[in-house]
Amino acid sequence: MADTKYIFVTGGVVSSLGKGIIASSLGKLLQARGYKVTIQKFDPYINVDPGTLNPYEHGECFVTVDGHEADLDLGHYERFLNIQTTKENNITTGRIYQNVILKERRGDYLGKTVQVIPHITDEIKRNIKSLGVKSKFDFVISEIGGTVGDIESTPYLEAVRQLRWELGKNCFCIHLTYVPYIAAAGEVKTKPTQHSVKELQSLGIQPDMLVLRTERKLNKEILDKVALFCNVEHGAVMQSVDVTTIYEVPIMMQRQGMDEILLRKLNLPYDEDPNMEAWNAFLQKRKDAKKAVNIKLVGKYAELPDAYKSITESLSQAAIYNNRKLELDLYQSDKINSDNVAELLGKADGIIVAPGFGQRGIEGKFEALKYARENDIPTFGICLGMQCMVIEYARSVLHLEDANSTEMDTMAVHKVIDLMEEQKNITNMGASMRLGSYDCNLKKGSLAFKAYGKTKIKERHRHRYEFNNQYKEQLEAAGMKCTGFNPDSDLVEVIEVPELRWYLGTQFHPEYSSTVISPNPLFMSFMAEAAITKELRNK
Repeated sequence: MADTKYIFVTGGVVSSLGKGIIASSLGKLLQARGYKVTIQKFDPYINVDPGTLNPYEHGECFVTVDGHEADLDLGHYERFLNIQTTKENNITTGRIYQNVILKERRGDYLGKTVQVIPHITDEIKRNIKSLGVKSKFDFVISEIGGTVGDIESTPYLEAVRQLRWELGKNCFCIHLTYVPYIAAAGEVKTKPTQHSVKELQSLGIQPDMLVLRTERKLNKEILDKVALFCNVEHGAVMQSVDVTTIYEVPIMMQRQGMDEILLRKLNLPYDEDPNMEAWNAFLQKRKDAKKAVNIKLVGKYAELPDAYKSITESLSQAAIYNNRKLELDLYQSDKINSDNVAELLGKADGIIVAPGFGQRGIEGKFEALKYARENDIPTFGICLGMQCMVIEYARSVLHLEDANSTEMDTMAVHKVIDLMEEQKNITNMGASMRLGSYDCNLKKGSLAFKAYGKTKIKERHRHRYEFNNQYKEQLEAAGMKCTGFNPDSDLVEVIEVPELRWYLGTQFHPEYSSTVISPNPLFMSFMAEAAITKELRNK
């Protein structure tokens, strides 16, 4: 395709309507037609990236292959499209202003007054267009964070307005709004959508397509009314009704002809249907799964599921491919102790000890791991979860009672988890982090090797503290084996206890690379063992 097409997805009425899911769904349909697609997210907050944001503020922090800490929507993009994203796929207002200020300091603006228009908007446009130019994508889908009317989103919408004129026929705008149901009146109301579109039009943007988020199916009369009042072509008003899983949304959009309408408006062929065979097979397996498998996730943000979004989605995918229906229970680690651990985790077919930072809830993780290990329950520790496995094992098996991580106790005698020497004098948050994709060599015959089926892998990291190799010999002699290593630094990436059925921890985050079409091998292996545990318990 000669020219890259740029699609913009905006939102109105309320936030959290699912712009990322709609963008991912459209991207999937276009990709299934053979087009090369990528998606980027523009976040209107002034943080340079979400890496220092509390999960209560922003949910999960997703990490790209090049080590960028990104919005959780990038996880949806990767899971839907089976692609890898980079720092160019997530831009914040903080980063936009940072780049403009750096240019001003260098004198790039030749002494001119630096303003929102044109300098900030030009920087936004540069980030949008460069993604298409550099990688020669057929489609670049740009999701604009926030809601139309928010002051923070105004520069992005102004940039979109300008691009509509600059790109001409290569530009397409989708606006996602909410249609509420008023129980007292017994009807849905389209007025909020009309006002939202009017707000967008007042900024100089006429949407080419509307997606109406609704809990109740809308009839044709309502869709036609919205099209008429919002100056949108009849048939270009989609509805996104609640479904049992987000993975049904692409099929729902396909049935309404979302991709066909877009291609027609962009003067591109749309005669053949997208090849969604693998996607539909996944959905059918999900529908056919009858037997349940129970997984208990232990983490400090258990009351906030979005904090572990990639993990929960990876578990769901692995369960489906193992012909199982996932039953997931999340437990606050600071509420687990020796008195209640058996009651809380006793019926688990598998246990996940989640990643995180900080002291809160750490002792509860130790209790959960001790219970899982002593009762031989399949257990998966990720990042801090893996470090907790090492600490608990050192305390309980090696009897190093004050074994700890220097993150939790800088005065611990046995620092089984510690900072590397080159990290110890770095004070900037994030500067001492190991971020992004790193190589890992797996030992043949190990559980990890059997899962991946190869000795050389690459997985993504987001952590500061490392396994202390000074304790490697002691731990291995006591039964905890180090089975994965970084080939350049010799840092330990994977630990296992072979005498147990499935007890494995990874310093990396395998959940970041798990997608609908290609579920991560470790989650598949863990879920298979959890399913066996379920069968044994039933017998």
